[in-house]
Amino acid sequence: MSQVKKKVYVGLSGGVDSAVSAGLLKEQGFNVTGVFIKIWSPEWINCTAKEDRLDAMRVCATLDIPYKELDLSEEYKKQVVQNMIDEYKSGRTPNPDVLCNKEIKFGKFFDFAMREGADYVATGHYSRIETIRQIPNNKKQITNKFRLLRGRDKNKDQSYFLWAIKKEQLSKILFPIGDLEKTEVRKLAKKFGLRQATKKDSQGLCFIGHLDIKDFLSNYIKPRRGDVLNNENEIIGYHNGVEFLTIGERHGFVIDKKTPNDKPYFVTSKNIEKNTIVVSNEKESIENPALVGVAQIKDINWLKRPSEDEILECRLYYRAQLLSVKIKFNKNDITLVNVIFNKPAMPVSGQSIVFYKNEVCIGGGILV
Repeated sequence: MSQVKKKVYVGLSGGVDSAVSAGLLKEQGFNVTGVFIKIWSPEWINCTAKEDRLDAMRVCATLDIPYKELDLSEEYKKQVVQNMIDEYKSGRTPNPDVLCNKEIKFGKFFDFAMREGADYVATGHYSRIETIRQIPNNKKQITNKFRLLRGRDKNKDQSYFLWAIKKEQLSKILFPIGDLEKTEVRKLAKKFGLRQATKKDSQGLCFIGHLDIKDFLSNYIKPRRGDVLNNENEIIGYHNGVEFLTIGERHGFVIDKKTPNDKPYFVTSKNIEKNTIVVSNEKESIENPALVGVAQIKDINWLKRPSEDEILECRLYYRAQLLSVKIKFNKNDITLVNVIFNKPAMPVSGQSIVFYKNEVCIGGGILV
């Protein structure tokens, strides 16, 4: 009797990474179904969704696998887009890609695939899931545990966006290109006969396309002129709304009182009520209010809970330099955790902080 093939639902975006993921899984003997997830996009934006949908259909035709569509546009609008707008209105800077993975790809899509009888869900993320066999002394109950690892391609590693995946889901998720370099992925696309071999990677948020995030937000948040202050609390310029600006940002404001020898200015703090920002051109200054030694996080998800004496590494944003930290659990409020940096850092409220132990992503949270 022939062995029944494991069933995998692959989230197809129309791009090369998910297309090659589907090709690799079929080559490995899985029963593969391609699924294009329809998400919300405002009518006034020139979105590539129609072209992406057609490319996803072409992938399935080329690989000779079934094609399905899953309409999550309403869920995406409510759980990702509206959340992003609300966060910006509150003066925070969210990461919608993290929320999309949590609520859509490994939320609604994952649940849909499991209901359909899939054994696994796969995406084109540059990350890895390691299976570790645990053999007890009696050798009677061999179990597996699963760890989320950074992608092999250091320039494309996307584990930063995946920290909110539930630990229980790891055994049901596949990242087929996690061990590959981007150049290898494009070669495989050519081998599989996929037109994505030469398709450019998408840039920015999928529902915004080529539109600047500030231009998008201006349709939901009314621009309002405010003062730019220096460290001495002097007005030296103006901006068009504190909601559109992020700590550490160098653009989006105008400096009136500037000398030829001035270094570039960046945002060190902002006041949502007064609609003011403070800027500095002394990034490494000990007096820089944006630099802190301790930060607090919420909405924490541990894939492997660390101890307080462990030295961990973390990223404060995608592709940021890894920083050494320790954590301290808040005994008065278990929903909060303190992060202690080994040197002054510049955390941004609303962004994700993601923790690592060597190659292993052990979890993350949202900076308060």
